[in-house]
Amino acid sequence: MIHHGDIRIGVSGWRYAGWRGVFYPPKLAQRRELEFASRAFRTLEINGTHYSLQRPDSFAAWADATPDDFVFTVKASRYLTHMLRLKGIEEAAANFWAQGLLRLGPKLGPVLWQFPPSFRYDPARLETFFASLPRDTEAAAALAARHDQRLEGRAWTTTDARRRIRHVMEIRHDSFRTPDFVARLRRHDVGLVVSDSVDWPCLMDVTSDLVYLRLHGSEELYASGYDDAALDRWAARVAAWATGAEPDDAVRLSPDPPPAARSRDVFVFFDNDRKVRAPFDAQALEARLQARFTG
Repeated sequence: MIHHGDIRIGVSGWRYAGWRGVFYPPKLAQRRELEFASRAFRTLEINGTHYSLQRPDSFAAWADATPDDFVFTVKASRYLTHMLRLKGIEEAAANFWAQGLLRLGPKLGPVLWQFPPSFRYDPARLETFFASLPRDTEAAAALAARHDQRLEGRAWTTTDARRRIRHVMEIRHDSFRTPDFVARLRRHDVGLVVSDSVDWPCLMDVTSDLVYLRLHGSEELYASGYDDAALDRWAARVAAWATGAEPDDAVRLSPDPPPAARSRDVFVFFDNDRKVRAPFDAQALEARLQARFTG
């Protein structure tokens, strides 16, 4: 059997009206949609955290509804990335961590930091931001304890164990097309999101021991599906990254190869949900990778 890292394929979010009766069985109660989706996929992105602070009980309920080996990834608050644009974020960052992420326990996976198309490469600002990121759950709990009065009585600031927290960054402005950006990510062990879309840069430099893909639809944003040829290409790329190699067609900025690795973890999320393509494309990619690695 070929040695490879942990490959997890899922979708961005799970509550979509268009999926009901198509991906979700007819008459499935909405409160059971996460239960169903988490049996179809080994990971899901939590999107609600991008738009507003959630509550600790919500995270606990999500953890309880999913299998023991399931992992969530969490999309970071747009208040930090899109509105404050990483300036003066200390209190807001504490609130983000205090909303209850640590109630996911061992099911807390990578944190996705997505930046708007108008956010340009700013080395000094990113350097400060990367240095502030909590790298384990104990550091996250300490940061959460500094929340402001808005979360009094509804914050969660403890962890049951020390676990690693990994971070990935999705960029959408061409000013990031520089080897300096890749080198900075590697120094801080932050993953660069491979973002496939018609509108934004698709960069494939490996910058950490995690490769994180978001497939938004390469022909029509959030809508177009992936045909067999496209899924075959993505399966080959995922297999290469998972076995510590690089795809033959990798689009890289840096002239320097990534650190040698026997394997890497790979997370893949389909975000082309508008035409109910995401869950079926995810299942098709999963089937291709299972065939590659199990014969």
